[in-house]
Amino acid sequence: MDKKISRREMMTQSPVPGLITKLSIPTIISMLVTAFYNSADTYFVGKISTGATAAVGLVFSVMAIIQAFGFFCGQGSGNYLSRMLGAGNKKEANDMASSGFALALIIGLLVVVFGNIFIHPLVHWLGATPTTIEDTENYMRIILIGAPFMMGQFVINNQLRFQGSAIYAMVGLMCGAVVNVILDPLLIIVFNMGVSGAAIATVSGQIISFIVLIIGSTKGENIRLNIENVHLNMHFLIEIINGGAPSFFRQGLAATATLLLNNFAGKYGGDAAIAGMSIVTRVIMIMISALIGFGQGYQPVCSYNFGAGLYGRVREGFFFCVKWGTIFLTFFAVISFVFAPDIIGWFRNDPDVIAVGRTALRYQSCVLPIAPFTIMTNMMLQSMGRGVKATITSSAKNGICFIPLILILPHFFGILGVEITQTCADVLSLAISIPMVYAELKLLSREAV
Repeated sequence: MDKKISRREMMTQSPVPGLITKLSIPTIISMLVTAFYNSADTYFVGKISTGATAAVGLVFSVMAIIQAFGFFCGQGSGNYLSRMLGAGNKKEANDMASSGFALALIIGLLVVVFGNIFIHPLVHWLGATPTTIEDTENYMRIILIGAPFMMGQFVINNQLRFQGSAIYAMVGLMCGAVVNVILDPLLIIVFNMGVSGAAIATVSGQIISFIVLIIGSTKGENIRLNIENVHLNMHFLIEIINGGAPSFFRQGLAATATLLLNNFAGKYGGDAAIAGMSIVTRVIMIMISALIGFGQGYQPVCSYNFGAGLYGRVREGFFFCVKWGTIFLTFFAVISFVFAPDIIGWFRNDPDVIAVGRTALRYQSCVLPIAPFTIMTNMMLQSMGRGVKATITSSAKNGICFIPLILILPHFFGILGVEITQTCADVLSLAISIPMVYAELKLLSREAV
């Protein structure tokens, strides 16, 4: 049997729950591994000092921006090429894959150059205190070097997923994660390189992932990246923007939210508050990462079947993911609420850090069960090419709702206002998502008949 037909049959005829489960297992593992090795720096640096932990937390905003550009190019090109494969237009899919990858490398090189030129004002802008400036700058300089590799790996990873090759995507990320986790304790503790060692470990892992993912893209039916297929014309740029803008705003606003959170945490609670909120951000990220991995198993099913005109399968997949995602996060919400002090203390055993982190983690645990609906709504709209609606829903959590709240709540409630801001933003983002998805689900139901 022809392999191309086999891939198409799998995406358009396999039972939706089983297909999503099959595709999501590698992506869940990938997301958890990524979240784990991102948290590894926080854990091992936590053995040095509270200031070092705060410095890594501050640079996390920069890493989030780099990831935002990577997801912008990866999701934008991946969504489109998946719809083209669903419609049977492989040449268009090939051209988009190479064009999205090339765009990411260009942006990555620009980040390296301008990031290093403006590193001094950037460090102050991130909210570094006199005690964290040196560590923040040392960590950031090395992280910036890895920008092209980080963006490139996110592009290939997303493109492989949208082709239905989640296994290759998983292996690529896991190889980098293993390298990072091995190097972290060696460079930070054994060789006493401090935050610089943490940064070198992170960038080394990204380079390894980049290389392995490129190799993975040459296997089987996967689209080969080719410089001859690069066409950075208006057509492809518009499609990348349409499909990638929601991811860019989601990731970019997450970086902005983290930056503001760190600034206000430092203002009302000093380095201990910055460290505490940074740890909470990483912990929540681990749990949400599993959910996002589940949703990423749905995205290729959604875009492929939407391109093929099989709207009933798109709708069925959405409700399947919301149902099981809610069950999953409710379970972990209870655990994180009950064991909040122990979880924070595992990263940094400092009473002041634990006091801030414990309260923030418990508040955020209360709203974890609503995350599946808002995240799956955004993923479905994005995969269907509903760029405007997807951008609004992706901007709600960390932008439309979070930014006004972080500017208002701490003014009235001090550090408590910092701790509850994300919780309040999550509730408001749910209110925005419901009307956005209702009309689309209704339309899918009507078209499927």
